[in-house]
Amino acid sequence: MGFTGNKMKKLLNASTLILTVLLSCNTIAQYQAGRDYERISSPLPIKQDGKVEVIEAFWYGCGHCYSFEPVINKWKKELNDDVKFAKLPVGWGPMHQLHATLYYTIEALKIGETGHGAVFTAIHKEGNYLSSEKSILEFLSKLGIDEQEAYKQMNSFSVRQKVKRSIELSRKLKVSAVPMMFVDGKYKIQVKGSTSKMLDTVDYLINIEKPNS
Repeated sequence: MGFTGNKMKKLLNASTLILTVLLSCNTIAQYQAGRDYERISSPLPIKQDGKVEVIEAFWYGCGHCYSFEPVINKWKKELNDDVKFAKLPVGWGPMHQLHATLYYTIEALKIGETGHGAVFTAIHKEGNYLSSEKSILEFLSKLGIDEQEAYKQMNSFSVRQKVKRSIELSRKLKVSAVPMMFVDGKYKIQVKGSTSKMLDTVDYLINIEKPNS
């Protein structure tokens, strides 16, 4: 028995519906709250500006953050304009706060990824832990930065305020390990398995949040 045009159309529609349901179920199964990410009990207030805000909490001295850096740098370059990405240097203790100061000093000096990459290399490949202001100033001078300018930026009101905010934000978000990522102040994602899976989960949550941003 052959299929009429109407029967064939109904069959195709039914097949499409089944496929859609299966794909939806697979997505739900693939990314689950409590397993792949956590909902933050007290979400942060987020600007309703049409952009999804993504934060990566990190520390220069963390080996996992060092390995993650080239991966996330490549990932963030492929983000659309409706996603805003920012890094959050943790401020748990004196060393972390010193490195947070270094992070914001590098930003103030406008040497961006070059500077951040050099810090990771110094700590994890060269054994220079940049554990004092003096060692940091010497390090920055090797990058071609005037030592007086570096000192001025390190001790500026702007950098001090940014470090203070990073400490407060780390506490509010309850950052307990790094690297850790947050989407729109609502969701927390930790490395469970590979960092690529972590970023896949972030991408999934970004798409969920786009209509709400």
